Amino acid sequence: MSQYLLSIDQGTTSSRAILFDLRGNIHAVRQQEFPQHFPHSGWVEHDPEDIWSTVQDTCEAIMAEALGADDQVLAVGITNQRETTILWDRQTGEPVYNAIVWQDRRTAEYCKTLKLASHEPWVHSKTGLLIDPYFSATKIRWILENVPGVRERAERGELAFGTVDCFLLWRLTGGREHRTDATNASRTLLFNIHTQQWDEELLELFNVPSSLLPEVMDSADDFGDISAAGRLNGTPVCGVAGDQQAALFGQTCFEVGMTKSTYGTGCFLMLNTGDKALRSEHRLLTTVAYRLQGKPTYALEGSIFIAGAAIQWLRDGLHLIRNACDSEPLAEGTPVDHGVYLVPAFTGLGAPYWDPDARGAIFGLTRDTGIREIVTAGLQSVCYQSKDLQKAMEKDGIRPTALRVDGGMTTNNWLLQFLADILGATVDRPSVVETTALGVAYLAGLQAGVYESLDELAEMWRCDRSFAPAMTKAHRDRLYDGWIQAVRKL
Repeated sequence: MSQYLLSIDQGTTSSRAILFDLRGNIHAVRQQEFPQHFPHSGWVEHDPEDIWSTVQDTCEAIMAEALGADDQVLAVGITNQRETTILWDRQTGEPVYNAIVWQDRRTAEYCKTLKLASHEPWVHSKTGLLIDPYFSATKIRWILENVPGVRERAERGELAFGTVDCFLLWRLTGGREHRTDATNASRTLLFNIHTQQWDEELLELFNVPSSLLPEVMDSADDFGDISAAGRLNGTPVCGVAGDQQAALFGQTCFEVGMTKSTYGTGCFLMLNTGDKALRSEHRLLTTVAYRLQGKPTYALEGSIFIAGAAIQWLRDGLHLIRNACDSEPLAEGTPVDHGVYLVPAFTGLGAPYWDPDARGAIFGLTRDTGIREIVTAGLQSVCYQSKDLQKAMEKDGIRPTALRVDGGMTTNNWLLQFLADILGATVDRPSVVETTALGVAYLAGLQAGVYESLDELAEMWRCDRSFAPAMTKAHRDRLYDGWIQAVRKL
């Protein structure tokens, strides 16, 4: 009999079930994409039933196809696209509206009114966040104000709110558990990261009834037993974390100053600040990295909305490539200083600009420009945005000089070398790049007693390849200055 930990990794474009052995090695993966919905410019939605059905299907497939009859899943972890907002009926479990995705910008005007009313400084002091459509609170308010009858039902206590982890836990436990963890709660604009409680003043500001809110748990905790997933029934859910915090945990960045950057649909650079919630003066976010045994560990985070999604757009929107992996050989044959800059502000710009009205553009086109230059510019845009975050952290007094990276884009060696070059920093890719899923497997394993300590987990991290910067500072600065000029022209 073999024993495993199962991670449910519910992302922006797909759901995955990943089985890990107890040494953190991948045993099996099942993945299923689902549709994206764009009702208006800047709006992004998912059908919650698509999220649920793809999670069900991938879990059922991996249990049926990758486990022997005597094999055992000891515990389940859930990691999720953060900030994405769902409201549903407490009796039927039926969503009242589509999930409003983290990328969605429909509440930009409302956020502007709050900023003009000078609410942002005290909101930031409580939550570590900025007032932006990115976070859940304004999405909740939009649903309450714009879907007929929903506010009345919420006031009567008939509805529940959750980020995707919470919605999945509700479904997996047959509606018995309405819970989330501190990392996901910290991304809602409703949670005080210092008191570790839902905040009444924030609820009043955003006009959100407290009856909607889930119980907030540690990231490794007893969330409940599964009762609606076939062979998984009876298995405990023991770990929950938002995807970026899960990746930090999977990269075993447990010491102050350790930094990871995840390259998926978006890009998120996160630096462990320990038990201190450091306040950024350069528009980075302070967030809960993880909470264990009631004690929060904090992080400084820079969020980029579009990373891998830019390559997806080049593939699906412009049809310049057949597969994302085609971008690497195209870039290898293209000079890095080709003169083209793609600014992928498809749903605004994240940190450190926080400009919800910005839209994408390509600069520097000439008659010589072809597919190679545009695709390479798409890859470079991810690295330039990472440089933006590094610069902001540097101004806050912390300059990451070594970076652990993960996510689907990190299989691209050209991208990671250019990233090291433009950052002037060492970039380390781990042997297991699925660190988001690995992180909640570790959290679940901690709670289930598989692992005794963070030190034990840290010893399991292995480097697959390290990329050292090979570009001169003058060349790096010249390329980055071109990026800054392109952003200013938006």
